[in-house]
Amino acid sequence: MEIGFIILGIAAGILSGLFGIGGGMVMVPSLIAIFGLPILDANATSLAAMLLPVGILGVITYYKAGYINIRNSLWISGGLVIGSYFGAECAVLAKESILAKCYAALLFYIAFSYLDIPAYFKKDKTPLPPSNPSKHLNLWGLIAVGIAAGIIAGLFGKGGGIIIVPAMVKFFKYDAKAAAATSLAALQLPVGLPSVMVYAENGHLNLLNAGLIAVGIVFGAFVGTKLAVKMPSKMFKKVYAAFLLLVAFYMAFKYA
Repeated sequence: MEIGFIILGIAAGILSGLFGIGGGMVMVPSLIAIFGLPILDANATSLAAMLLPVGILGVITYYKAGYINIRNSLWISGGLVIGSYFGAECAVLAKESILAKCYAALLFYIAFSYLDIPAYFKKDKTPLPPSNPSKHLNLWGLIAVGIAAGIIAGLFGKGGGIIIVPAMVKFFKYDAKAAAATSLAALQLPVGLPSVMVYAENGHLNLLNAGLIAVGIVFGAFVGTKLAVKMPSKMFKKVYAAFLLLVAFYMAFKYA
């Protein structure tokens, strides 16, 4: 069983490094489906596993490749701390089936926005000139993204990158890789601590399992970022969308 948690951490780390999502996207469904944990226990384990800077090797790889703005990541981190507390407080009061269905709906929306299906039917497919992200950034916007991501993280046990990455692309005109890198950097601070404390107080946390998963994430995140840096941006977005759809279908049918 212990080896299983480490392997899960490696898989979560690879996805974390690839997509900047913190790894909770694969951890929570796997802990429920494979290890038989209740959804709130899975949320707590996932968030606790990501408290340590387990993706730091991945962040260094992205930083060396020029994809990370440390200042923006720090402001997002501040919002994450605030939002994660309120998200966890809501989660412990909500029904599991409602949480799962809301989460699946969110994933479907984000996946389809990444696929940008209407673009396939446009007659004029001339690509727009690339935007300069620095012109679209503002302090309160970054904090708001962090708060929204923190609420989702606290509710669903995810690192918040599932909100940060699409928001940075859509509202701040970031390249998908730069958005993933910024998100991964923001998640290296213990931004989920308030939500972990709420879950722990309600008896949903197993620290040993979380620690074993964290060991695997360290290695996996490094591998994932190496893959992401080499992957073309268009392919990156399509692979990300496909991954989100798989998780969304699983959550929708699991709690149908």
